[in-house]
This record gives sequence, structure tokens and C-alpha cells, in this order.
Amino acid sequence: QVQLVESGGGLVQPGGSLRLSCVASGSISSIYRMSWYRQAPGKQRELVASITTGGITNYADFVKGRFVISRDNAKGTAYLQMNSLKPEDTAVYYCHTNGPRFETHDYWGQGTQVTVSS
Repeated sequence: QVQLVESGGGLVQPGGSLRLSCVASGSISSIYRMSWYRQAPGKQRELVASITTGGITNYADFVKGRFVISRDNAKGTAYLQMNSLKPEDTAVYYCHTNGPRFETHDYWGQGTQVTVSS
């Protein structure tokens, strides 16, 4: 079992930055991939970025060059550094993991709101 708690969201002006954190508890040593998803009003949830235990990262095209995902395996924590934020980045951001590699169960955090507006 894994529990995920996100923090760091808020209101920021266009061009600004925010850093999101996701803290995992429970069986954190078994976690393989940690990911960030987002969901804007009226839209489907979409993958933003992911990172494996070994540091392999994957980014959605719409955040490449602006967002950076990182991870502290010992602390079971993932981060999302968001730079050059745009109004279209406004969404609820969710942390996700399946736990151990090849597992299919979905663990989600409660989400943190990011609003980009002047």
C-alpha cells in the first residue's frame, strides 16, 4: 500500500514558477515510477511527466523545456519544478504511482491546484 500527498500548488502569474512536491508513505521502497498528471476543467486527465527509480524521465511535449521532474528515492518524494508557466497550465496536478514495477494498481494523491493568471 502506498499513500501520496501533494503540495506546492497556488496562484502564479504567467511566466512564473512553482515547485510541486509529492510525498509517498507506506511501501516506498517498492515504488518504481512516480508520475505527475494534470486535469483542467472539462478536460481529461493527462500525463505531464514521470520518473523511474533509476532516474529515467519522460515528459509530455507541452512541458518539455519548461518543467523538470526529480525524485529523492530515500525519502519517497517526487518534485515537479514548473517554469515559464502559462495560463493553459492551470489545472489540478496529481501524483501517481503503480507501486512496484509491472504492478497495475493505481495510487493517486488528492491533487493540488495550480492557477496561472495575471
